[in-house]
Amino acid sequence: MAKKASKTSSEPLSLVIVESPAKVRTISRFLGDGFVVHASIGHVLDLPRRNPKGVNAPVPGIDLENNFTPVYETIQGKKKVLDGLKKAARNCKDVWLATDLDREGEAIAWLLAKALDLKPEQVKRVVFNAITRSAIERAFQEPREIDMAKVSAQQARRILDRIVGY
Repeated sequence: MAKKASKTSSEPLSLVIVESPAKVRTISRFLGDGFVVHASIGHVLDLPRRNPKGVNAPVPGIDLENNFTPVYETIQGKKKVLDGLKKAARNCKDVWLATDLDREGEAIAWLLAKALDLKPEQVKRVVFNAITRSAIERAFQEPREIDMAKVSAQQARRILDRIVGY
């Protein structure tokens, strides 16, 4: 799940988070020293399936009285992954979120930044549509911010799915 880079200087490493563990080794090879690559294995946070004990809300994870605000929790079985990402991020100066380029990937990047409690200046968003040296290098030369329009679109879709499903 993680590929460690050898640290050859006194500078802190940069953490790269991808969704798929299958991409870790190849991307690590392309980026080389100075980067450590981990996989989130998809989402780490989601809406809860049920209300917490004692809460009688009509839709779990959605605050209907407060502009349909979603309330996220760590997905069952993802605590270990999230703890590993938090530990890796603690020792890194930058965190490069290299999740998929669709709205789902954008939402995963945003939720990772939130779950890892990253500072905005620490977060770099990169996207690529091929796992080739040139695509990876180009993406890392042109980082951007998380696209909140895509995140909002994904959140709206997830909230609507939850409401209609109940």
